Amino acid sequence: MSKILIRGAKVLGGEPQDVLIDGETVAEVGTDLSAEGATVIEADGQILLPGLVDLHTHLREPGREDSETVLTGTRAAAVGGYTSVFAMANTHPVADTAGVVEQVYRLGQEHGYCDVQPIGAVTVGLEGKKLAELGAMHDSAAGVTVFSDDGKCVDDAVIMRRALEYVKAFGGVVAQHAQEPRLTEGAQMNEGVVSAELGLGGWPAVAEESIIARDVLLAEHVGSRVHICHLSTAGSVEIVRWAKSRGIDVTAEVTPHHLLLTDELVRSYNPVYKVNPPLRTEKDVLALREALADGTIDIVATDHAPHPHEDKDCEWAAAAMGMVGLETALSVVQQTMVETGLLDWAGVADRMSFAPARIGRAKGHGRPVSAGEPANLTLVDPAYRGVVDPADFASRSRNTPYEGRELPGRVTHTFLRGRATVVDGKLA
Repeated sequence: MSKILIRGAKVLGGEPQDVLIDGETVAEVGTDLSAEGATVIEADGQILLPGLVDLHTHLREPGREDSETVLTGTRAAAVGGYTSVFAMANTHPVADTAGVVEQVYRLGQEHGYCDVQPIGAVTVGLEGKKLAELGAMHDSAAGVTVFSDDGKCVDDAVIMRRALEYVKAFGGVVAQHAQEPRLTEGAQMNEGVVSAELGLGGWPAVAEESIIARDVLLAEHVGSRVHICHLSTAGSVEIVRWAKSRGIDVTAEVTPHHLLLTDELVRSYNPVYKVNPPLRTEKDVLALREALADGTIDIVATDHAPHPHEDKDCEWAAAAMGMVGLETALSVVQQTMVETGLLDWAGVADRMSFAPARIGRAKGHGRPVSAGEPANLTLVDPAYRGVVDPADFASRSRNTPYEGRELPGRVTHTFLRGRATVVDGKLA
């Protein structure tokens, strides 16, 4: 592999430095570096980050290749600056056996746009009744460390306790989709003023908060790790903050869309804004931003949820829940967290690379930008401003809530173990 010299980039937003990539690793970081025969990238004004890691991606393969495939999803990830994604288990068939997770893992290896780490289902068929083959999935070639029934809640407390006990044996983590099903029957959006005015079934905040409260107590009792998926309410923030103050081993994520969008958008009845958990209030959005800034919420995760056109271009009640997010996540974080002064770029590197890699045990990712480390890197132009056009997406699906919206920043280059997957904002 050839040498690549990145000149004048602000590493984690700091002073401009040169970074020399030789083969799969970072060879040198410093000033006035030179390397004979190296490809030179002039990066004045750009930010160099470790490759982003997404702990919550839906790649849909096997079974829903009309929405996304491992190939198209990892291409979208690379465009968004990601070098590693964790693929959720709600595929068809469900990723609840060693065979299915190994299939997804090997597809990721074959396509090579970013590393794919499968997430195993907690229960067989996501049905919440019987534990899946957690140990076999961990011992497989995929080496599964994260388990989730995302899309459904593990609402049975006994099953959740058993899962926490099981994964503790090998340092795994259960990632919970916090949604008490009885409290959300028929729910279409956040329960509040807007749902009352529109006459749509409301999704109360307590449906999320009650499950989080139960699960942090279960994790404390068992002495295991629990991760809260797509946390969305101010009350959930307070419960996680309290749990961490007690020393409970809990981590939490927030999506980009919950950092920016509110339930006021549902007044348009545009199904692109229909998502699980639903868009909440401005008060919730501000609480989530503050919690991400102070570390109560550990990471940003996209919950990239692609759907084909026909599943979104329909009446609100019939529409599927979910939004694509891999290609816009970093821009939304720049707008909501960096440009508001809540996070610096080193903080972005922590919430979008270091911390998710640590939670998911992603080997070789979320590493410092320093000599001897794997060259998994993302180069960002923060001065860029552009209008989101889903026709330009690498994802197979187009269900973005940001169409026509101007967002800041653009990933210009992504490197996976020293190989460019994105060059000048385009797939290599």
